[in-house]
Amino acid sequence: MSDKPNEKQSGLPEGRLSEYVEKKRRRTLLRLLKYFGVSKGKTALALLFAMLLNVAQIAQPLVVRQLIDGYLAPANFDFAAISALAVGYIAVTLLSGVSGYAQQVTLTSLGQHILHKLRTDLFSHIQSLNMRFFDKNASGRILTRVTSDIDELQELYANIFIMAIREGILIIGMLVTMFALDASLALWCMASVPVVAAITVLYRFIARRTFIRVKTLLSRINGFLAEHVTGMRVVQIFNRERRKLDDYTDMNTEYYRLGLMQVILNSLSNPLIVMISNLMVALLLGAFGKLVGMGALNIGVLYAFTAYIRQLFEPIAQLSEQLTTAQSALISADRVFDILDNTEDEEDLERGTIREGALKGRIEFRNVWFAYNAEEWVLRDVSFTIEPGQHAAFVGATGSGKTTVMSLISRYYIPQRGQILLDGADISEYNLKYLRRQLAIVMQSVFLFSGDIAYNITLGREDITRDDMISAAVAANCDAFIRNLPNEYEHQVAERGSDFSLGQRQLISFARALASKPSVLALDEATASIDTETERTLQSRLEEYARGKTLVIIAHRLSTVTNSDVIFVMDHGQILERGDHATLMARENGAYRKLYLLSIRTNT
Repeated sequence: MSDKPNEKQSGLPEGRLSEYVEKKRRRTLLRLLKYFGVSKGKTALALLFAMLLNVAQIAQPLVVRQLIDGYLAPANFDFAAISALAVGYIAVTLLSGVSGYAQQVTLTSLGQHILHKLRTDLFSHIQSLNMRFFDKNASGRILTRVTSDIDELQELYANIFIMAIREGILIIGMLVTMFALDASLALWCMASVPVVAAITVLYRFIARRTFIRVKTLLSRINGFLAEHVTGMRVVQIFNRERRKLDDYTDMNTEYYRLGLMQVILNSLSNPLIVMISNLMVALLLGAFGKLVGMGALNIGVLYAFTAYIRQLFEPIAQLSEQLTTAQSALISADRVFDILDNTEDEEDLERGTIREGALKGRIEFRNVWFAYNAEEWVLRDVSFTIEPGQHAAFVGATGSGKTTVMSLISRYYIPQRGQILLDGADISEYNLKYLRRQLAIVMQSVFLFSGDIAYNITLGREDITRDDMISAAVAANCDAFIRNLPNEYEHQVAERGSDFSLGQRQLISFARALASKPSVLALDEATASIDTETERTLQSRLEEYARGKTLVIIAHRLSTVTNSDVIFVMDHGQILERGDHATLMARENGAYRKLYLLSIRTNT
């Protein structure tokens, strides 16, 4: 995802796009700097060590200069003074080494502290986003933000920010010292600055474009891998390994090419600046060496300038090299902040005044219209009422809007028109945490988490006791097969529950729903993967469990809904018919009757 919006997206007048991007970059930089407030003590300590390191580096050439000009000449030779200066040089060198080490340790610790907070903030925010966000963003793209994009910021906090401050002050300190020693030599040395500046600006322009392309391609590769590892069974069943390998190879080859270009750019800036610094030293010796022989310039001063030129260009080279990492990190930061700034899709879990007591279970839709995209209506003017304790079923062809009804009741989405009421109150008045604790949905596609079976049933909820969990498993008809496992409820689940059959996973998801003791239980094709005998046993237990509770069923197998109090027949987002099984079957040319008779013929 590039941080360069087009003119239409940003709503900017023509010619203002670059200005917008630059302002966004400055805002990103300021936001990153604010995270140093996470640990003010470590930040101050890192700056202190950086200043001590600067003092030591500036002092080293001055000590040698004093030694050469003051005491090495035969006429002024003073062994005691030389020894004292040697001890002073050793002390300054030790100060430099200790300060550098202490600074690095402090910065690394500070960087990890900041990244810990960033990861936590990002994951917490992702969990607060609604289903619309996850519909629009592939899992691989989100994964890249939380992992590699956050990791990119490590170097930024562990080195670049504090080092940039330190090296900036070091450059200023050296320039002041150089002008104090000899203004004409200092001005001569400054002549190389425009050359270095031009190289840096050109490099920054080329590097940023490359980094954006690398980040975008990495997100695509991660998304491809996440999707195809999950769907590997389908790939192998249809013998598409060669085609998928070709697709991956194409992306990987492009990533290799861009990565190689990135390495070349990373490696180019430092040697160029080092070469310029060595060239400047050679020119300095050639231009001013003769002045030493004429007695117009002290040899110690000339030595100090050769040392300062190398020291001056070293932080410039490092800053230039760090600019590469900084460019990449700023792009990563933009991608992270794009998610953190997404308030449009954010769910306010604490909003809503209704948050206590149990739902009675009355559900009412009033003229509800809903579309996932623009005005591609999935529901069209849908109205119905399910009374408390009723068992209601929604049937119809695939794409008729049945599952969407369930998603709206859970407030995963909000309808564009109309109103949804629970127990007579608008659904928006309910606290979202409370609402979803009152509802439980068993879906056709089951997701099991890493951990044991007990965790997959309770999801770590402390208010669900072990007895509650086992009772739910018994009601869901999965206690028997769990008891036959080596560690029973402590049996470790393989990734996505791959060591269980689809039917077993489905039963565990039933137990998960029942353990939460919901006021409203919804089943979305929940028995599609369960054999007929198990389904009958489960249905009888569910009827007992759900007595007095509102039960909403979505089903293609119409034999599972014949006992429902009310059945809604949906087609193209509208309700065609409603009534119980007997009433709907009595309609000679009714849609439900046709569906039911067809399902009987299909299953015989």
